[in-house]
Amino acid sequence: MAMFGLLASGRLVQTNFEMVGEKQFLITIPDAHDLNHVVVFLTGAVAFPDGYAGLVYFSWPDPAAPPNWQLLGIISNEKPSSIYKISSLKKNQEQRTLEQSGFLQFGQTKISHVAQIGISIETIDVVQHQHQLLEAENAKNQTQFVEFAQKMIQSFLNYSLSFTISPTPNESYIPVKAVEDWYKNFERKLSLNPYFWKQL
Repeated sequence: MAMFGLLASGRLVQTNFEMVGEKQFLITIPDAHDLNHVVVFLTGAVAFPDGYAGLVYFSWPDPAAPPNWQLLGIISNEKPSSIYKISSLKKNQEQRTLEQSGFLQFGQTKISHVAQIGISIETIDVVQHQHQLLEAENAKNQTQFVEFAQKMIQSFLNYSLSFTISPTPNESYIPVKAVEDWYKNFERKLSLNPYFWKQL
């Protein structure tokens, strides 16, 4: 009897999780490059033992690298299903590859279009601790996004206002060329160093 199920948009339900360890289960999702969300759920045929729950992980396997598992969240008897957004995870994986190598080299294998979902059955204490760490990381990422947006807007204002034209005392204009130049410059700097904005 299948304990776990997976649903990807536009596809049949998958329940063929393989047991790969004493408390670890794995399922492969073919052609996952166009998926945005997946649902992981308990089928109801088998419940978690008392005091246990599941940590749900995601990976884009790369035959040339060790597995890189990213914690998505948890499922439990009390929360038997969860929807996870995976569309940005491939982009994050590709960005990490760029950061580790400095650039993509010719002949480098691309990230797989096969995805994997792993579930690790752990005690409630371990699951809750990992979930708290995940939420703290998500909050940190949200804070960094807000900081990035603020620094980007400040950069834009500082640059574009230096090109202000005032044909009359009550009106000011910024030439479109100044906006285009700022955008090209910002985009170029971002492509060279995704974290350059932290120095603004």
